Amino acid sequence: MSAILAKHRGMPAQDGAGVKLTRIINQPGLKHQDPFLMLDEFRSDNPDDYIAGFPPHPHRGFCTLTYMLAGTMEHKDSVGNTGAVEAGGVQWMKAAKGIIHAEMPKQVEGLMWGFQLWVNLPSDEKMSEPDWHDFPSATIPEVKTDDALVRVISGQYEQQEGPVRAPGRDFLMLDVHLGKEAFSLPSQGQKRRLLYVYQGGLTVNGELAKEGELLVLDPADTLTCTADEGARFILLAAKPIEEPIAQYGPFVMNNSGEIEQAIKDYQAGTLAANQKLS
Repeated sequence: MSAILAKHRGMPAQDGAGVKLTRIINQPGLKHQDPFLMLDEFRSDNPDDYIAGFPPHPHRGFCTLTYMLAGTMEHKDSVGNTGAVEAGGVQWMKAAKGIIHAEMPKQVEGLMWGFQLWVNLPSDEKMSEPDWHDFPSATIPEVKTDDALVRVISGQYEQQEGPVRAPGRDFLMLDVHLGKEAFSLPSQGQKRRLLYVYQGGLTVNGELAKEGELLVLDPADTLTCTADEGARFILLAAKPIEEPIAQYGPFVMNNSGEIEQAIKDYQAGTLAANQKLS
């Protein structure tokens, strides 16, 4: 049996105040991949595609991870956190019971390129306290060989551990840059394993994968990737939460009643401690 169970391509979308992006997970052809709720790639050197950013908006019930390849995105939230994630850096935000934040480009020209990943929370953590961490590029461990680079954002690889940690529901996220050297990774036992090719093309366990494709992988196989001309990809793996998922825009809970309560709390001004960002 092939190590690749399915292939999916992202679709053009807009979010925030009109930011153009590619929606990879949580689109009609590929819904939630528990615990990964959404994966977006934004990539443009046209400021009109990104300059309006993501003005203040609410979240409840999950975490966001923003990973920048180029450009700078500024963050501000209702808890009082502020920061800017630059090329190579990561921002991790646990929205939990409620947070309002804004993500705005801190540039008026040039390439803006990165990813945002939404990671679900189990029911017993959805109404916990919000949290936020900023990890500059220098804090992301790297495993280098003669012709490959693996950046460890979350989880463990070759005795390196990524800075994004979610105790009890840890997940793997690697950014892999391949030359002509093979990349190999035995199964770590997670039932969910995904690979997104964001540059170039590669061969995955003998099968071709093209730029822009997300692969749903057999979780039990040893993963072996090669590239003739170089390639880059994001590798995700996790243990599913296996709880019901109810989503309405920026709210992800377990049932419709909890979604209705989140909407009421936001409308009443009680979802977050401070619903107006200065």
